[in-house]
Amino acid sequence: MSSLCFHCGESIPKGIDLSVKIDNVIQPMCCIGCEAVAKVIVENNLTEYYRYRTEPAKKGEQLVPQQLQRNQLLDDESLQDEFTFKTNEYKEAILTIDGISCAACAWLIEMQLSKTTGIISITVNATTQRATVKWKDEQLKLSEILKRIDSIGYKALPFKASQIEELNKAQSKSFIKRLGVSGILMMQVLMIAVGLYFGAFSDMSEYNLVYLRWASLILTLPIVTYGAFPFYKGAINTLKIKRLSMDVPVSIAITLAFSASAWATVSQQGEVYFESVAMFTFLLLIGKFLEFRARMRASHVSANLLKLMPMTATKLISITDDKGTTQQEKLIAAKHLKKFDLVLIKPGETVPADGIIILGSSQINESMLSGEQTPVNKNIGDNVLAGTINGDGNITVEVKKENQYSFLNQMIRLSESSQAHKPKLAKLSDKIAQYFVATILLTSIATAIYWQIHLPEEAFWITLSVLVATCPCALSLATPTALTCATVTLNNKGILVKSAHVMETLPNVNCFAFDKTGTLTTGEFTISKVELFDRAFSEKQVLAIAAGLESHSEHPIAKAFIKHRDFSLNVSQIEVTPSSGVSGNYQNETYQIGKPSWLLPTLRLADSEANVNNAQCVLVTGEQLIAAFYLEDSVRDNAASLIKNLHEQSISTLMLSGDNKAGCDKTQSVLHLSQAHSNLSAKNKVELLKAKQVDHIVAMVGDGVNDTPVFSAAHIAIAMGSGTDIAKNGADIILLNSDLTNITALKLIAQKTKKIIWQNYLWALGYNALVLPLAMAGYITPYLAVIGMSASSILVVTNSLRLLNIKKDTKG
Repeated sequence: MSSLCFHCGESIPKGIDLSVKIDNVIQPMCCIGCEAVAKVIVENNLTEYYRYRTEPAKKGEQLVPQQLQRNQLLDDESLQDEFTFKTNEYKEAILTIDGISCAACAWLIEMQLSKTTGIISITVNATTQRATVKWKDEQLKLSEILKRIDSIGYKALPFKASQIEELNKAQSKSFIKRLGVSGILMMQVLMIAVGLYFGAFSDMSEYNLVYLRWASLILTLPIVTYGAFPFYKGAINTLKIKRLSMDVPVSIAITLAFSASAWATVSQQGEVYFESVAMFTFLLLIGKFLEFRARMRASHVSANLLKLMPMTATKLISITDDKGTTQQEKLIAAKHLKKFDLVLIKPGETVPADGIIILGSSQINESMLSGEQTPVNKNIGDNVLAGTINGDGNITVEVKKENQYSFLNQMIRLSESSQAHKPKLAKLSDKIAQYFVATILLTSIATAIYWQIHLPEEAFWITLSVLVATCPCALSLATPTALTCATVTLNNKGILVKSAHVMETLPNVNCFAFDKTGTLTTGEFTISKVELFDRAFSEKQVLAIAAGLESHSEHPIAKAFIKHRDFSLNVSQIEVTPSSGVSGNYQNETYQIGKPSWLLPTLRLADSEANVNNAQCVLVTGEQLIAAFYLEDSVRDNAASLIKNLHEQSISTLMLSGDNKAGCDKTQSVLHLSQAHSNLSAKNKVELLKAKQVDHIVAMVGDGVNDTPVFSAAHIAIAMGSGTDIAKNGADIILLNSDLTNITALKLIAQKTKKIIWQNYLWALGYNALVLPLAMAGYITPYLAVIGMSASSILVVTNSLRLLNIKKDTKG
């Protein structure tokens, strides 16, 4: 055995007996490090590295082939923090996939990876060329997922907006090069063909005519190899795993046409159709390129969200010395900010992380997230979101969420997930498309046999037309393009769709149920009256105790008590009862604040205390009523116009509120909903909702606070604003700017999306139903077949792009 390490080339120390079997040969290793790296290379079938390397690897370094090394680096936890979302059960990441040419590619990747142990789910969006993957990290590493995708002919990387642009530019350049080469050579072939057809070379000798045929063959060769390469690659990838895609009939058509003409040239027998093959391939490439440009437009709009995140942030670091504690500014990468870091944001700068203002005030432009152009005033204690722009003031922000959990990243992740969803109709069309390709091949064989018997000289070209004209590309593009464009338009209006079924269900909704507080009303309460029932307490004391309890609640009513908070007053053993109130311990006494309907039935009330049911909340201790609080809230400016609009569409409306009857009656007198219910517990709301669902499709609109049971029961749940964690919020849709009129826009866009999807399907199926018999009958030439197939796909994509042009001020 050699005394040199096969991996690094260094001498093997005495007493070391390590080896690895490489290409069926036992090779010596000098240390555990070299042995480990060599084993990784062998296990990943990358032993060609050893055959083609120009020098030995460095000792102790994992110098493995570049692709494997890059993928394994992505398993590093600190690196994954930048692009993965983590829970206790799984990890989730968005991947950019290079090489997707049609919806069949997306289907292929989904089918292959869903079989892999450790993968919970994978959805691939053919329009944006991105995949959302959920996996169990203890069973499967990200590098293994990327390797699995590589093994079926595609390249995957973590999604980054900058890389998307570079990748799209590279793909665009590649398309243009193939188009340029194919176009220039096609024109040369056509010049020769036109001359031959019209007798320009009739006085030439037979030898020169053969020479022109050979010239045409040589000119056509780069077109059918370099130009048509994407079609062959797609066909081979699917055939390797025993599947069929749209590239298969196209590749067969190009290969057969060129082979037949080449044989006629070599044998000097029969006709040649190099000009047909050249034009056929060129037109196919034009169709693919236009389709790529349309898809790139849709994916760019959604990728722009990631560009909102700034590259750097000004972190404030506390320095303590003899003179005391001072804060110094340090410029760091925004993605490295951690929870509780302090960040200085100067006028005009982009907020680098979700946080809360602890110093200063300013106006924040949130239009890039909510669609609302008017800057929002922000003061100490207010939340700010990553990606928004600071206006005219210096503010110091305490980071509350790290980059991967930021509102912006959640929005991107949830948006990708909803775009990749396939409705039942799309899943059915994917199955049809798979069988349709097989049907095309069988039909082509039958066509070839028939015409070979009846008209042998035309049999080949008629078969070629059948192969190409009926390719079901448009069928598979019908849904993903429409869903992507619809989701992008909704995002631009400040509407975030979280759940996959929304675009299917929403057009059928015929009843909207509303929570009152924070939904139909602004939720900005003010305390108009405090009624005391225990002389041992002053108004200031009861307000302070109430504020201490309410500080642990997320209900809009709690905000009214913030200014009365006394931080020296310590309330412990807090217990929040959803939709009812809060309990806690202060000075060894248990205090409770909440709805009168929750607390008063347990008390023995004096006559003077019996009329407090109209109060929004009461404070009690033991069996003693201490105080009643009366609060005022105003109806949202746009609530009345929404209710009127829904009624005009014959959609019923319902108020489900836990507030007292007086408050609900006041709101009902302004809005005139179909029905209004007050003093409801969460259980009561669910019961009423389910009763309504007997003959209605119901959407529930709430503020996302304490609404989980009702949201779960509704067909569609819509939450107001961005105050809660949108990933954990049980809503299907978030109205980021809390604009109720966006509900009308949402329903309109959902209806238009459904209409466009059906238009796409009708066109795709109608085109194939019309063109197949015509092609089989010989009425469609190969040229027309290519133009028809390409035009069909482009029409479907262009029809879907109309959803991007819905006016920004659409409200109904």
